[in-house]
Amino acid sequence: MKKIDELISEIKRLENELSQEIQKKETEYYYKIQGKRIYFEESVKQVQKTLSTTLGAYIFHAPLLHTLSGVIIWSCLLPALIMDMFVSIYQALCFPVYGIPKVKRKDYIIVDRHSLAYLNLIEKVNCMYCGYFNGLISYVQEIAARTEQYWCPIKHARKISTIHSRYKYFFEYGDGEEYKKNLEEIRQKFDDLDEE
Repeated sequence: MKKIDELISEIKRLENELSQEIQKKETEYYYKIQGKRIYFEESVKQVQKTLSTTLGAYIFHAPLLHTLSGVIIWSCLLPALIMDMFVSIYQALCFPVYGIPKVKRKDYIIVDRHSLAYLNLIEKVNCMYCGYFNGLISYVQEIAARTEQYWCPIKHARKISTIHSRYKYFFEYGDGEEYKKNLEEIRQKFDDLDEE
């Protein structure tokens, strides 16, 4: 258990270090973030515009199967919007009942690639879709993780491909004594979220 906790702490530390390294790119690529807006130096924007593919060329050179599969990809938007609405309502109504801190949607759904001048209109719209959809999945996963911590914080016996943010607090599979003894404590163990 101690080794697992150490590994999870190390993963979290590395994630923070990675995030800091990514933020250093702000200087390297000459942009500044002010509030919700991203600003490039004018000379950089001009260079980026020269890299943009025209809409006509982009459409003409797009493989037919890519274009056809785009219809399937975009058909997922309506279910995603519905899921976004239901999950947001769920946490707004239920998390206060359980005493679970709410997940900040804005920390997960990041739509900012449309500011890049080297993308044409289709690429910008596609990037907005991907930013929304992948952010939504992360947002939903965090809501589900906090819900799971409250209702069934028991690790799986089988290997899982992705370990969510709350898994480190779960009881070992088969440790019924610890589960019965400390369930209420684990249900309220969200103090680490205050640090974020």
